[in-house]
Amino acid sequence: MRGASSSACDFRRAERHLRVAARMALRPAPLWLPVMVAVSLLRGSCLGASSHSLKYFFTSISEPSQGQPHFVLVGYVDDQLFSYYDSNSRREQPRVSWMEKLGKEDPQFWERETQISRGSEEAFRRDLETLRNRYNQSEGLHTLQKMYGCELRRDGSKGGFRQFGYDGRTYITFDKETFTWVAPDPQAQITQRKWDGLPGFNQRKKLYVEEYCIEWLKKYLSYGNETLLRTEPPVVTMSSRTEVEDGMETHVCRVHGFYPREIDASWTRDGEVWLQDTFRGFLAPNADGTYHYWISIRVDPKERGRYRCRVEHDGLQDPLDLELNEPTDSKSNLGLIIIGCVVAALVIVGVIAGFLVFFKKRQDGYKAATTSDKGSSSSDQGNNQAV
Repeated sequence: MRGASSSACDFRRAERHLRVAARMALRPAPLWLPVMVAVSLLRGSCLGASSHSLKYFFTSISEPSQGQPHFVLVGYVDDQLFSYYDSNSRREQPRVSWMEKLGKEDPQFWERETQISRGSEEAFRRDLETLRNRYNQSEGLHTLQKMYGCELRRDGSKGGFRQFGYDGRTYITFDKETFTWVAPDPQAQITQRKWDGLPGFNQRKKLYVEEYCIEWLKKYLSYGNETLLRTEPPVVTMSSRTEVEDGMETHVCRVHGFYPREIDASWTRDGEVWLQDTFRGFLAPNADGTYHYWISIRVDPKERGRYRCRVEHDGLQDPLDLELNEPTDSKSNLGLIIIGCVVAALVIVGVIAGFLVFFKKRQDGYKAATTSDKGSSSSDQGNNQAV
């Protein structure tokens, strides 16, 4: 269970992916966190070619709207939501079929996780009140967020992070290299001095993210290996059009249906990577758990033959190098792709705007956060130390 030693419970999360998740998780809108993590989104010798991560996200709201939970806790292995708890159900539950195997092998597992999560819920309620008083704020909408996890990178190295956010801003971050907490303002420095002064507290936090969390990650990967350790090669298609204004050609290289999410797609000119006049789309998930991505480039038609779309992925034995096609219909596939991307972007913006309108009225500004706290199976020792 979260926070127990490896001997008692048999346990101990690629770099860019983890840091992006960390920045997203502490943005201003409180319930934006699970949404963005779900939408978002690596290589070790015994775990397949890619890196892998285990992450936990906590969000507590002082005045949620009617029917919404005031506390939510979610756990992710890579990009897959595998556990969920909220203050309405007050039960931690699996969100993927492969986690049910663990419950069958250890019938008390989910009960232990539930008790730990309930403790976190109560601790967050108290901490929200403490921070409101510490910042001399009136009652109303306030948020406290926490995030932590670990990663096993493709080169076999390990990493981890732990941080808190309050009202959409970084509150405190754990620096596991110096075994200390980093606080941006005087109110947070009260917590910093308190936690840095607790004997063994910071050492346990470092040990958790670098050892215990990694062992749990490996365990979860073994349960979900058919899903998490699979490889699906990308399907690559090309579209192009001639620009009416200047006669230049725009080519789009679309890569879809691949897993894991790490992929290297680039334009090359004369065999060398070419960044000029290129544009990259968003790496995004498909409904079946695979991913899609695209890159475009503007070229002079006279030099079309010098360019290639190069794609490298774990599902491919060798890199793909696709030639650019001569445009046949300036209003055909490329236009549809661009329209589709615009529509998808508008949908995402609409969802985000809805959350922001509802939750951001009493919040101003945002400062990116870099680390946080929770464990797994989900918790770690001293997880509920008051701020």
